Formats: sequence, C-alpha cells, structure tokens
Amino acid sequence: MSPPTAILAEDEKVLRDELRQRLGELWPELIVVGEAGTGIEALQLLEKQMPDLMFLDIQMPGLTGLEVAHQAQGRCHIVFVTAYDAYAVAAFETGALDYVLKPLERERLRLAVDRVRQRLGSAPQNIEVLLRDLIRNAEPRKYLRWINASVGHLMQLITVDEVVYFQADAKYTRVVTATCEALIKKPLNELRNELDPSVFWQVHRSTIVNANAIAGVSRDMLGHINLKLKRRDEKLNVSESHAHLFRQM
Repeated sequence: MSPPTAILAEDEKVLRDELRQRLGELWPELIVVGEAGTGIEALQLLEKQMPDLMFLDIQMPGLTGLEVAHQAQGRCHIVFVTAYDAYAVAAFETGALDYVLKPLERERLRLAVDRVRQRLGSAPQNIEVLLRDLIRNAEPRKYLRWINASVGHLMQLITVDEVVYFQADAKYTRVVTATCEALIKKPLNELRNELDPSVFWQVHRSTIVNANAIAGVSRDMLGHINLKLKRRDEKLNVSESHAHLFRQM
C-alpha cells in the first residue's frame, strides 16, 4: 500500500515549516508532496499531485481555504488550519471536518491526525452544504484602505485605490500612483497580506499591481509577459511563477 500524501497550504512560512515538522513527528509515514503560500498555488498543486489530504489555512491570499476546499471536496480529505473563529470551530466540532488552531496546538493536531488517518480508508466526504454555511457565516475580511507614506520630507496620505503598483526597494516598499512615488517601511510580503487579493495581484516577487490600473498585456520575443499601465509609461514584468494570472488574456 502506498504511503499517504499531503499538501500544506499556509501563507505564513514559519507556521508552514512548524506544521511540516510536527506532522513528521506525529505521522512519519505521511509524505508532503507540495507546499503552497496562496490559494491559487494550492489549487495548482491539487491538480498536479492529487493528494490524499490537504491542510488548508482558512485565510490565504488569492483564494481562501474555504474556496480551495470547495474545489477539493470529494477529491481528498481536508484539515483546516485556522486562527480562532467561533463560526468555524463550532462547525468543525460536529465532526464533519477536522481543524488545527493557530498557533499550532500539538494535542489538537494529534487528534486531527488520528481522525483523518481513520478516514483515509474511505472516500472523502461531500461537504458542500457545510462549506456553504461556513462561507456564508464568515465575517468579511477588512483590507487596508489608506497608507501614510514618505514623499521627500513630507508624509502623505494615499488611499489604496490611488495606487498603481507597489514595488520592493531594499528595506522599503515603493508606492507608485499615477502622479507620484512614495516610500513606506513595511516589507512587500507583509503588505501583501493586508491588501484585497481580488484587486491587488502579485505579479513578481518584488511587485504587486492594482488590477484596475492594467491597460493591457503583451509578450516580448522571448515569451515574457509585460503589463502596460493606464496612467504610467513604464511596463511591469510578470515572473513565470505568476504568469497563470494572465493566460486567459
């Protein structure tokens, strides 16, 4: 019999590493076949690896764990990794789904592992109704609405709607609008988790663009994707790892 396989989907790398380590201690025969930091990456790994189970963070950039689970349900077993959410834990406690609380609790993880190991011999449950209830009852996530940024020697209030793109710049992040550029000290990776992923798309490890500011998409002679902006002259490069965002364009 082949050893069980799993995908770990969690946007915090430190927590993802801790989860992998603890699973190795509690379930040494489990093989982690992929790790994802976003919901989109999790779906791509699901299609590629067809795992026996997925550990899904509920709040991830791109797609939430609940949205990924909607695609994965019936295809693999699911364990949610979540900060305390009363609506979610109440549903999980019915036994239909397993969960692990953040920060990771060893005994809760042990219980989830024991329960999912027992379920591996049967087909994954259809949890469509439960997922619909969880999504409907989830509190809307509050995203960043404005930024205090340095423009020369002055501090300027910039609403996120004005931003064309953010770009990592040494220990700062450049905030680029149609008419000016500013700097903030917050790292790009930290900023990414505060932005609405349906509007702000990471297109390169150093660049997050406002989708509403994209005028067009083109490819150069080498097949690299470039973005033309509505109110800026420069073009933005799209890395291969983020090219999937534009394949349908």
